Amino acid sequence: MTVHGMHHEASVEIAATPEAVYALVSDVTRMGEWSPENVGADWTSDTPSTQGATFEGHNRIGEREWSVPCTVTAAQSPVCFEWVTRPDDPEGPYVRWTYRMAPNDAGGTLLSEVWDVLALPPTLRDLSSQQLAARADVVRAGMAATLQAIKIAAES
Repeated sequence: MTVHGMHHEASVEIAATPEAVYALVSDVTRMGEWSPENVGADWTSDTPSTQGATFEGHNRIGEREWSVPCTVTAAQSPVCFEWVTRPDDPEGPYVRWTYRMAPNDAGGTLLSEVWDVLALPPTLRDLSSQQLAARADVVRAGMAATLQAIKIAAES
């Protein structure tokens, strides 16, 4: 179940195969190249990019930096790559990020990114509804920028 107002889906058409796009988004160590908030990731298990693999995602907004443990929950090449944050927290997981790839009529890919807040992380619990809405706006803008950057990478 998603926290009210804390869900967003965005898509972009990419002139590359679903396999090529999947190879990009399933390598979370490269996400910092495209995301305005994520600055990279480090695999913490021996099985990168597979279901059950774990990684530490590193993020920054302004002066605030933080890292989050994540677990890959879907790795279905070339269709879907997904992970959740803080899966081992007794109150988690908190956020699910999903990337879906579908072939389009032009021989390329429709890439969709989905952000679902499953439960408010402790860092967001004391925020007002206006502050939560502002956070959601930042994520939406970041998703649009991320998708455009992935498109450029995939098409180059």
